Amino acid sequence: MDKNLIQRTISGIVYIAIIILCTTPLGAQLINSISPDLVQQEYLYYGLITFLLGVSSWECFKIMKFGNGYERWVVLPLIIFVFYVFSKRYFHFDFFFDFRFSEILALLLIVIAVVTLFKYPNELYYDSGKLIFMVIYVALPFSFALGLPKFSRFDDRFSLEVLFLFILIWSSDTFAYLTGKFFGKHKMAPKISPKKTWEGYIGGVVLTLVLSYFIEHYHPDLRGNWMVVGFLVAAFAPVGDLVESQLKRNFGVKDSGNIIPGHGGVLDRLDSFLICVPVVYLYFILEKFI
Repeated sequence: MDKNLIQRTISGIVYIAIIILCTTPLGAQLINSISPDLVQQEYLYYGLITFLLGVSSWECFKIMKFGNGYERWVVLPLIIFVFYVFSKRYFHFDFFFDFRFSEILALLLIVIAVVTLFKYPNELYYDSGKLIFMVIYVALPFSFALGLPKFSRFDDRFSLEVLFLFILIWSSDTFAYLTGKFFGKHKMAPKISPKKTWEGYIGGVVLTLVLSYFIEHYHPDLRGNWMVVGFLVAAFAPVGDLVESQLKRNFGVKDSGNIIPGHGGVLDRLDSFLICVPVVYLYFILEKFI
């Protein structure tokens, strides 16, 4: 058997296991079965998101190749500060949604950053542009991710929105790949990601909608309608992949890192997550008012 395939399989299983343990009550139950009341599930989730934020920030910092100006010294502290501000709001007062100007502004900034990457890439050759892009592209999505699950200390409840978001992203990627492999003819973005096709994109949307139907049917306690969430994930997950591909292409980088053997870096695994989280977060906000 191919050694690289074995490596990819093992690291993939470990990666999925960590996601499951940190986004469901299973993690706390497993740890507390060894030492009672040692940890609460929300702390495991917060630790996961913080770790992913830290690694992604470092990988993005290396990709963008900062110069020797002040920007290289303030970008990571600024990312930490933004994440802290969101952490304080979500974590200490239970995770919640609120229609605040700051959230809407942050979501608009993500759109502006993506448009800049594709339409005005020369802006990212300046360290000031790199600084702004990194804070928006990395800090804001992980900050929004803190607000997706619900938890209550009173009845020891931690909801499964993030787990199912990951599952839908994985399914979208897998279904799009398989559909594109067997039926793909029309390239979606040949200069950025040559293997992506419109047939694969449509297949990913349709088959992810089927999976989201079962999630909605068997988990009616989740926020929002998961048929809608499934459509949003399938529609925007490929965008996340294209964003990171374009970023690496602009700076002549193949992989964001090698922390996950056989899979590359954390950014390579979470490119779709970084775009889907703000989209789903916005849907959950609007769903409150519909």
